[in-house]
Amino acid sequence: MDIKQLTYFKAVCQYGGFSAAARRLHIAQPAISIAMRKLEAELNLTLLHRSDRQITPTVEGEVLLGHAIRIIEMSEAAELEMRELRGLAKGEMRIGIPSMLGSYYFPPILMGFKHRYPALSLSVYEQGTRRLQDMIRTGELDLGVVVADPPPEDLETRLLTREEMVVCVPREHPLAARSSICMEEFFSHELVVFKTGYFLREFIDRYSQKRSLPPKIAFETNLIPLTKAIVRQGFGITTFLRMVVEQDTQNDLVAVPFDEPVFLDLSLAWKKGGYLSRANQAFIDFVLSQTKDMKHHLPQ
Repeated sequence: MDIKQLTYFKAVCQYGGFSAAARRLHIAQPAISIAMRKLEAELNLTLLHRSDRQITPTVEGEVLLGHAIRIIEMSEAAELEMRELRGLAKGEMRIGIPSMLGSYYFPPILMGFKHRYPALSLSVYEQGTRRLQDMIRTGELDLGVVVADPPPEDLETRLLTREEMVVCVPREHPLAARSSICMEEFFSHELVVFKTGYFLREFIDRYSQKRSLPPKIAFETNLIPLTKAIVRQGFGITTFLRMVVEQDTQNDLVAVPFDEPVFLDLSLAWKKGGYLSRANQAFIDFVLSQTKDMKHHLPQ
């Protein structure tokens, strides 16, 4: 066994097939098929269930997959640390950010970090916070911004900010003049919601299940501009973080709080016990320094 074989094996298991793994690894598909046959021959074990639709690991393959993930992570960490010991100034950072924060909160932070460390390359990925947590666990991301509720035991987290969830309605909507809205009244309207995996959708789903109150979902979309357009045209109302409504340039949407205010704690997260490169540590220190003053004024 070598690292290349284990890397191919992990990719086949992760993406469910030789072709998908080959595309992700940017290599020819036959090279992966040959490598997997050689690996099985070396170990004298069948590691993969092969079917027309999807390839999955056997029981023996599941055992090897656990070892492969740990070995690959340790190899990558060792290689990274050796590069840093040689004093390389350049490096790539993979950061995951939810769409609302990526549009309204993080741009000045990212630009400020790039200005301070121009040699570092930033790759920013947009996903829902649950997906971002999974990507950190599997090593696809170095860092991510998540809603740590409940706090994930296998991730290190540092609080960045607390943001209020509000109801977003057009300025001419009857609810726009209200000082607050109860949750039951919110659920009585046609709603525009994020898809499953995003924290605002999780909030709606949890409340719906808790109160046995099915939401009237008119549209599902992760596109913030489209959501705003739908709300503006009167085809539904939605929930946003307050910053998204207050920073809207058209100024024709209104943020109305819930009568029992709802706040989300947004945290920077990385894998617990994993190796943090100097670049990643510099990013953590920079982001926390930029948000330090905000945390003194967080609502309790």
